[in-house]
Amino acid sequence: MTDGAHFDVLETRDPQAREAALTAALPAQVAHAKAHAPAYGRLLADIDPADVTSRAALAALPVTRKSALRDLQRADPPLGGLTAVPPGRLARIFASPGPIYDADSGDTAFWHSARALYATGFRPGDIVQNCFAYHFTPAGVMFEAGAREIGCAVIPAGTGKTELQAQVMAEAGVRGYIGTPDFLKVILEKADETGADVGGLRLAHVSGGALFPPLAAFYAGRGIEVFQSYGTADLGVIAYQTPAREGLVVDEAVLVEIVRPGTGDPVPDGEVGEVLVTTFVPDYPLLRFATGDLSAVLPGVSPCGRTNMRIKGWMGRADQTTKIKGMFVHPEQVAEVLKRHPGIERARLEVDNPGGTDTMALKAEAAGDVTGLAEAVAASLHAVTKLHGTVEIIAPGSLPNDGKVIDDLRKLG
Repeated sequence: MTDGAHFDVLETRDPQAREAALTAALPAQVAHAKAHAPAYGRLLADIDPADVTSRAALAALPVTRKSALRDLQRADPPLGGLTAVPPGRLARIFASPGPIYDADSGDTAFWHSARALYATGFRPGDIVQNCFAYHFTPAGVMFEAGAREIGCAVIPAGTGKTELQAQVMAEAGVRGYIGTPDFLKVILEKADETGADVGGLRLAHVSGGALFPPLAAFYAGRGIEVFQSYGTADLGVIAYQTPAREGLVVDEAVLVEIVRPGTGDPVPDGEVGEVLVTTFVPDYPLLRFATGDLSAVLPGVSPCGRTNMRIKGWMGRADQTTKIKGMFVHPEQVAEVLKRHPGIERARLEVDNPGGTDTMALKAEAAGDVTGLAEAVAASLHAVTKLHGTVEIIAPGSLPNDGKVIDDLRKLG
């Protein structure tokens, strides 16, 4: 720790020094991945790691796509040959929706979430309530690692049980919340209903979904400062909001590129493109990992004093995969629902956020007797996505002929 405002001196170093350090680390990481991760041994067969000494050289390497993980993992279970250690030597293996399997070395710095939480205002001795799921998916462990690295006491609350969440928040003197943007509102409303005094809550760090303006205003009205971060279950935290509230500052542990969607070609600063991330963790050395998310570089340096690259935040998906209540939903999952109900000809999943809470509604075309079909399809939708949604049966030919399977209607500001 340095001046109290920043996690350490790395955050405020000269940008050229940071770039030199990142590019200097590339040859060894590429060599490590090529030698120890079977999938990269194949992908990089014709690459000399010693030549990868710049962003331009990195841009010549093949892209590893998140959308391809399931196929890779089915061919070489459970992690697709992308780990540099045998999977059995990892501390944890998570199963995100899809399912996609995610690695965890057990090192507290593996998820590099501490900087994001420190920028939010969490400090040693704080009690924080972590409401990310600990079951199967990594978000709970991801942010607990960062909070513990700072020196916070963590209540591993997970999801659900809102009355107990409010009670614990009141009785334990919780100062900070960690979780999805909308779940905190549910807890606070339950506290109002039960009379639990949660006035000690002053900070919240949210991720796994967008913080929409009405929800941000709700928290501000209660005197709670809310900050966001952007990351994935594969990579950990990629970038985070700071008190300057101007874009998201890229974490010191990753190298971020913005490329033209569907390619690996970097775009000029300011142009919207897909986020690619190269990590420097030894056990899971992801190189040019295409997240499927869109963003753009925000020019200049943050007024908060952190000098790393800034991105504008999440600006949509490069494909139709979307995130609902912190969970990814893929077009392939919509197709799986349809397979279970042969009477449905076509369908579209509409995602919205009325009142600050994510909702999804499946519009399905079907002819003939549709008695009970909506209820049956809704059950399948929940079984496949692990999320609740409504189902509307509509006449054949009602949906536009545009190939869209998931339609995200949410407004991001």
